[in-house]
Amino acid sequence: MNVNRSYRGMTAEQRLADRRERLMTAAYTLYAKPGFTSTTIERLCSEARISNRAFYECFGGREELLQALHERCVDESLAAVAQALQEAPDTLDGKVKAGIRAYIEFATADWRRARIMHVEVRRSGEVLTVSRQRAIEAFARLIQDATADFTQKSLVDQRLLALGVIGSLQELLIEWLLSDGRPDIEELAEVAVHIFNRCLGDD
Repeated sequence: MNVNRSYRGMTAEQRLADRRERLMTAAYTLYAKPGFTSTTIERLCSEARISNRAFYECFGGREELLQALHERCVDESLAAVAQALQEAPDTLDGKVKAGIRAYIEFATADWRRARIMHVEVRRSGEVLTVSRQRAIEAFARLIQDATADFTQKSLVDQRLLALGVIGSLQELLIEWLLSDGRPDIEELAEVAVHIFNRCLGDD
């Protein structure tokens, strides 16, 4: 049997990729609202216009789909921050401001992205702990690499500093998502930069 024969102009591999992408698109909206815990496989399949059986050909469950979606959001945000850092002035202040602003602007450009990365991924329980930790470590390395040439004299552990900045950014974005009086993006960036500078002992 030829498993690669076409069906409606697509091979079996192309059909599988198409279904995965449709499920990712459906989850991008549904996992943001009504949220991960409230979204059933049946609803995902209805939105993606595929059968429940086809779902399990693409993903092992709702958590695996969330993991794939989370990792895509992380990869895209890492790329946005890396580009901003590359284009930033070659000073500590320039790198810090560019990196923080790029992340906040990217995350808030689509509230669904921010919601999935900073709220819904936490509601998955222990399932996505490893994936979330990998993302945090990737951002920490990015911050360390970008600021290494400017923080040699600091007595602060650079990895812990990077983790602290990431944690503060996450909480600021959660505040932006969930508070009734949503803070301004510019204000979020200013606060995050201030936190970073204070950790270094700078004003």
